[in-house]
Amino acid sequence: MSTEQASRIDTAASAGPAPAPASRPAAPGRATALGNALVLSGALLAALAAVQRYTHLLSAPGSTFSLERERCHGVVRAGRNDCGTSTHACAGQARADAQAQEWISLPAGTCERIAGGRLRAGGGGA
Repeated sequence: MSTEQASRIDTAASAGPAPAPASRPAAPGRATALGNALVLSGALLAALAAVQRYTHLLSAPGSTFSLERERCHGVVRAGRNDCGTSTHACAGQARADAQAQEWISLPAGTCERIAGGRLRAGGGGA
């Protein structure tokens, strides 16, 4: 072995391992962890916003939920009335469909949209 060949071998050995190819993906690190944290926090905020919007769990202090109701007469099916009238004392005792005295409780504004619905008792029923 010549001195020239020996010096080449020594130079190659002292240079260390060959560098990694550029096409190899980077190891997981800060960028991946930050991306995961952003995705998870966004999902958490979306879930909390949905809970606040569609339930009363996260409502503002002092706010109350109220749904205006009204009595709708003349649209009740037999046995489906909400309360008593002058002919009986309890709910569920309507004897015929669409009696003028019988009523059910509906959200405000709904009764006027139902055919035959009236806000006051009477008016041509049996």
